Formats: sequence, C-alpha cells, structure tokens
Amino acid sequence: MPAVRSKICGITRIEDALAAVAAGADAIGFVFYAKSPRAVNVLQARAIIAALPPFVTTVGLFVNASRCELNETLDAVQLDMLQFHGDETPDDCEGYHRPYIKALRVKAGDDIAAGCTAFAGASGILLDTYVEGIPGGTGEAFDWSLIPEGLSKPIILAGGLSPDNVAQAIARVRPYAVDVSGGVEQSKGIKDHAKIRAFMQAVRNSSGAM
Repeated sequence: MPAVRSKICGITRIEDALAAVAAGADAIGFVFYAKSPRAVNVLQARAIIAALPPFVTTVGLFVNASRCELNETLDAVQLDMLQFHGDETPDDCEGYHRPYIKALRVKAGDDIAAGCTAFAGASGILLDTYVEGIPGGTGEAFDWSLIPEGLSKPIILAGGLSPDNVAQAIARVRPYAVDVSGGVEQSKGIKDHAKIRAFMQAVRNSSGAM
C-alpha cells in the first residue's frame, strides 16, 4: 500500500505550520469559518502561506460559504485545494478552478457510496464524525466499520484522530489520507508540536507496515 498521506488542519500560526511540515505533513488546512475556534482571516492565512517551503499543499476549509465570499478569499489567498464541510451540493463545489474535497459527516444508516458517487468531481471524500449542529472539529471518532470497501473516491479519514489511535484507524480503514486537528493541539487553534511529531511518526510506521 502506498504511504498514507496526512493533513494537519486548523493551522493558525506560522510556527505550527512549519512544525507540521518539518514532521512530514503533506498538507496544512486553514479554516475560513468564523464560528470555528480555529478560524483564520485572510491576512493570517497569507502570512502563514508565505512562510511555507515548496511542495506543501494548502487547503482552505469552508462551511456553506457564498460564492462571493469564497471567490474573495481565493483572490486574496493562494490556496491549492478547497474543502467543503457544510451542506454544499455538487454544483456549489464546482467552478473555482481548484480541486476540492467534500466532507461527509458519518452516522449509522448513511450511504457513503452514494455520497462518493454524487460528488463525482471531488478529488477525494473526507469522512468525519456526525455531531448535530457542528460541521466538524468535534474531536470525536465515529464507528469506522460504517465505511464500506471499494468506494469510488480516495478516502480521507478524519474525526477524533490522535497519535494514540491513528495507527489503528489506518489498519482498519486503509484510507488514502488522514486529517487531524484537535488531536494534535494543546488548546483550540494552538498546536502541540510534540503531538504533531508523534502523530506523523505513527502514520509513517503504519504505512510501512502494510
């Protein structure tokens, strides 16, 4: 199995972004959702991206943003990829000249395969934990057995991942990538660099064992 890729999300500080990159993260995520405790504004995101070395994917997370709001952000911030974490339709996710990921919040009875089919234009599908009224960043894992095999899109696993359980998650789900935010924090929006290193080491060890 190819190496499992990784994204550290909810980055709000330059030093945390650089720590993620130094630990081997493939991508870093910026939350453009004002209600999130990990939200960044355009100026913060630009300053962090300007400090990054080459070959690091920058991902902007949006929740039910208007097309106008999203285009204004893209005009101001150099984002490589978009992540839609709300109730967006496939049409809502298209037309930005960027690859995108669609997040599905998983609960019992959901048809994940149908979700993958519906978002045919997505580069991948991110599976997160369903908590009513909270679009993401809950810090809670979901039942990984709900994920069927043979899905039509690369799967990015999120929801309650940490250095302690990511190896088990990779062994169980065999995702294309893993996405972590709260599991590597010392407080909301402030990353713990030791936890980032431990998380990334667990991902590498798991990938090498397959």
